[in-house]
Amino acid sequence: MPIQNLEKFLPENTLPYLKRWFGEHTIHIKITKGRNTKLGDYRKMPDGSHKITINHNLAPPLFFFVLTHELAHLLAFVSFGHRIAPHGTEWKNTFRDMLLESIKVYPDDLQAIVKDFLRSPKANFMSSPELVRYFRIEDFQDELSYIEDLVPGDRFIYRNEVYRLEEKMKKNYLCTHTGNAKKYAFRPLARIEKIH
Repeated sequence: MPIQNLEKFLPENTLPYLKRWFGEHTIHIKITKGRNTKLGDYRKMPDGSHKITINHNLAPPLFFFVLTHELAHLLAFVSFGHRIAPHGTEWKNTFRDMLLESIKVYPDDLQAIVKDFLRSPKANFMSSPELVRYFRIEDFQDELSYIEDLVPGDRFIYRNEVYRLEEKMKKNYLCTHTGNAKKYAFRPLARIEKIH
């Protein structure tokens, strides 16, 4: 896909950054249907080219953020070799530099969140509650809640199973499956349906 074809998915003024980052690399961009497990993906192909997939249903600033994340993999591997950890120090530094370079393309309120994220870039978008809230909270038109909105004793449905929230641990929430009494840890931003 030519880089210009991405314009409809992107915020304004992002093409100069992408042209610089793409450089002479052969990159195949595939726009995919919305996936629940990931927003984007990077792979080096057997022929030496690179393939990046990104969900089609992302808001333009998030689309650019995810594309930057995936391009950081490519640039880190090219610069440091394929023996580096996929989300190790080299990737973090590359991603941080790219976000700093392009910070002005993000809306003002998002710039502050991205700058905070830059202190320790996370591999998984869901590990940054501020980014998740910024991009997702207004987009949900359903009756789902975040598990962090519950209080101990609340019951909820997750993947068609019923659980009870027991307590907040250091980062996650300890919950009990009401059918088999097994304990599970849930992340704060797990999307659940509260039982009223």
